[in-house]
This record gives sequence, C-alpha cells and structure tokens, in this order.
Amino acid sequence: MRSTFLMPALLLATFLMPSSTPLASPIILATPVPLDRVDPARTRLGALRYLGGWELASTDPRFGGLSSMIWRNGRLLAISDAGAVFDIAVTGKVPSGAVRGMLPAGPGTGEAKSDRDAESLTADPASGRLWVGFEAHNAIWRYDAALGRAEAHVEPSAMRKWPGNGGPEAMVRLRDGRFLIFSEEAPGPAKSTALLIFPGDPTKSDAVPLLAGYRAPPGYAVTDVVALDDGRLILLHRRFTLMEGVSAIVSLLDPARIRPGHAVEATILARLAPPLTVDNMEAVAVSREGGRTILWIASDDNFSPLQRTLLLKFALVP
Repeated sequence: MRSTFLMPALLLATFLMPSSTPLASPIILATPVPLDRVDPARTRLGALRYLGGWELASTDPRFGGLSSMIWRNGRLLAISDAGAVFDIAVTGKVPSGAVRGMLPAGPGTGEAKSDRDAESLTADPASGRLWVGFEAHNAIWRYDAALGRAEAHVEPSAMRKWPGNGGPEAMVRLRDGRFLIFSEEAPGPAKSTALLIFPGDPTKSDAVPLLAGYRAPPGYAVTDVVALDDGRLILLHRRFTLMEGVSAIVSLLDPARIRPGHAVEATILARLAPPLTVDNMEAVAVSREGGRTILWIASDDNFSPLQRTLLLKFALVP
C-alpha cells in the first residue's frame, strides 16, 4: 500500500513490531460508530445500506494494519501488513475477536515489518487453503487451511519489476479456479494498472499469467477484491488528498469482461467520504445473512494513533 501521507505512521510502526509471543490481553474490543456523524440516522449509501459499524481496538500491539480479510465459518479472518492474523466473530450486534498470532512463515526472515507486508488474501472454499500476497518481495504464499504451515510460495517473474510498495494489493480466486492479482501501481495496458490472470494456483511452477489492466476510478487505487456468490467481483478503492482527506469507493465488476491485453473498469456502487465514517479502507469481505448479501469493509490504521481501525457492515441493495 502506498501512503505517502502516512509516512509518520510507518515510522511509528517500526517501533510497534508485532511479536510472535502470545500476550496476556489479545482481545479485540468494538465501539459503535455511525455512518454519518452529521446525520446519525442515515443508512443509505448508493447501492449499499448501512447495518452498523465499529471502531476496533486492542491492547495487543500486534493489532492494527488490517489489509485484507475473508469470511469463513461464520467469522472474519483478517491479516495485517505486518503478518498478524485476526479472528473476528460477528454473530451478535457487536463484534468480538482476538489476535490469533502471526503467519507461520513468509518472505525474508520476518524480523522486518516489510518481510511480512501482507496485502491480499484469498481462499479455496473446497480445501480451505489460503493464499497471501506480499508487497516488498512481490510474492505469493500458499498456506494450509488452519494457517499452521506454509505449503508453497513463488515470486512470479511477471511481478518482479512491480514497485516494492505497490505490488499484489488485491487477489481473488474465481469459481473456475483462476486467480486475479491486482497491482496498486505497476503499469498495465491502455493507461491502467497491471492485472494478472493466472490459470490456476499461482504458486505452481507452470502457472504463467496473462496480463490485463484494471482502470480504477480517477485518483483512486484498488486495495482489495472479493467474489460474490454469482461470480461478480466487489472491489474496494482508497484515495487521499489534502483537500478531501481519505475517501473510498466500492465497485462491481463482472470478471467475464476481463481480457488479456485490454483494460477494464468497474461500476461504482458507493463512495465513502467525509463527513461519513471513513479511514484508510483496505479490506473487504462478503457473507450472506437472511438472504441478503453483506459487505464487510475494514480500514488499515498503519499502527498510527492518528488513525482508526474501522469495521463497517453494509447490505448490498438488489
């Protein structure tokens, strides 16, 4: 994730390096927040309906930096850009959770935050296996379903020249077994950013991707992607300007429109901007609830006291 406006936070993060040693108080606490602080009764936002939101916090210094998450077994499984793993239950009106620990392995030695700069996460619903995309090393690692061990990893040649802080920002496994990996900054065709189409598991030696392009809304960068039950994709984007501050866009894309050598755009569903509750939104997950499609959106606080870890819950309006 490139966040030039957050350089002080990144410096602070070097002093908040997560430890692999379990701590005494790893519980994640949640405080409710409105969608609109000016109009607390507001619930509609474009094609989304606000169902609730919370500011998350924990005394565990490993907590923060949420960069990607998935919905699995009735819970949110999230990872941070320092390699920490979080488990968040949302069965009641207020979510609760805990810090599960650190990824069991990854690029480098793990001593530096950049070694475990996990930015993207996806899973195979059949086997439960998980894939994580790491910036800095521009690498993809595959883990077992329990996140207990690493099974394979690769630094694809197609990603070798991607910027160290603009690499595999978003990744999704499609229903047909293909993988899409979105770069935050690497150039793609027709004035877009790179979108790699892998025919299967990207960690396999014979997985040679095709290059397409994704054109984000002007001024925005893609930060996460997740597939709906019907195969369409929800994409999350983030932008920062001195005039507007932080804002986010949620878009919808049919992967059938993605073609090698061409750039594709998504349809905007909603935009989050002040005075709405928003921060550095980087993670999105999808669940089902009472026949409705639910979107979960979370922010990366960059381990900064000036930012918040937000978890927002929306229903996708048909």
